Amino acid sequence: MARKLKPDNLLFLTTLVLVGVGVVMVYSASVGLASERGGQWNIFLLKQAVGAVAGVCGLLVLMRVDYRHYRKPVVIWTALIGVIVLLVAVFFSRPVNGARRWLFFGDVGVQPSELAKLAVILFSAAILERRMDRINEDGYALTPIAIVVAAVGGLILVEPDFGTAMAVGLIAGVMVFAAGLRFRYLLASVLVVLPALVAIIVNSPERLARALSFLFPEKDPLGDGYQLIQSLIAVGTGGVWGTGLMEGVQKLYFLPEPHTDFIYAVVAEETGLLGTTAVLLCFCVIAWRGCRIALRAPDRFGAFLAVGLTTMVVLQAFININIVLGLLPTTGIPLPFVSAGGSSLLTSLIGMGVLLNVSQHALAEP
Repeated sequence: MARKLKPDNLLFLTTLVLVGVGVVMVYSASVGLASERGGQWNIFLLKQAVGAVAGVCGLLVLMRVDYRHYRKPVVIWTALIGVIVLLVAVFFSRPVNGARRWLFFGDVGVQPSELAKLAVILFSAAILERRMDRINEDGYALTPIAIVVAAVGGLILVEPDFGTAMAVGLIAGVMVFAAGLRFRYLLASVLVVLPALVAIIVNSPERLARALSFLFPEKDPLGDGYQLIQSLIAVGTGGVWGTGLMEGVQKLYFLPEPHTDFIYAVVAEETGLLGTTAVLLCFCVIAWRGCRIALRAPDRFGAFLAVGLTTMVVLQAFININIVLGLLPTTGIPLPFVSAGGSSLLTSLIGMGVLLNVSQHALAEP
């Protein structure tokens, strides 16, 4: 019997800690960059702070909205169609750094690919709730999810944004696996998708250069391997204790865009092993509490929603941290709650708000 519980306070506090760390580290990582570009010295801090306040307000609202409203077809299809329209609209927007990933409303930029993750999670959770019992029947449950993931992921890939497209597919894959998909079907899917991924990388000079720079960064230390080498220098310089907050050197014109995808390197340099371990433990707490919420959810929809939202945050954190440490090729995936970027921050906090609401409806432990 389900009973009303308070939201998961540990998950809530951990999320707020990461948001606070993000505001502080974005300021530390970007103040020199802002001055170099001739802009306001605290411009990135202000943007991150505004995004954090808006995101936390959204979290507080959504954690009070019954998650079962999201299973309604009108909500799911509105979200999915809306996201697809936005993903098409970005191709008519102005390019940023050679890619069309943003829609601009005045000075405010929105990245629809971030919102696409939430839409795919809602759709997949609704399908799996109804069709989980026949998950291993060819075409019954997997086909609609595969079609949506292919459509959304394909539009994101063309932007181009390989990392986010891959993340959308992996999130859906984890949800399907959690529904009881047999391992042999999962293995077969990997064997089918892997050649396609290789072809996508090989046929793109930029992606191929990133892959080669990951394997052999020293071959082009001033070119494609530069960012990874500077990241590793920052991580190594921090040692156990770090150089001290605001005392990092690599962020000063060495590490490109240190406030975004490689902010974990700045954390490593300035706070050392202690700081990076603390951030890593926060994401481990999110994974633990998210799994606990999924296991105790009162219905399948809530369980799959919890799996998808937890995977969205934890998977991105795992990929980002491994990229900074040189264990994965660079893909442009931000560190949730910490990297600069309003769209990523808002999406992550919205996801946590919904997850916290699921926790309020959890089944009581025996």
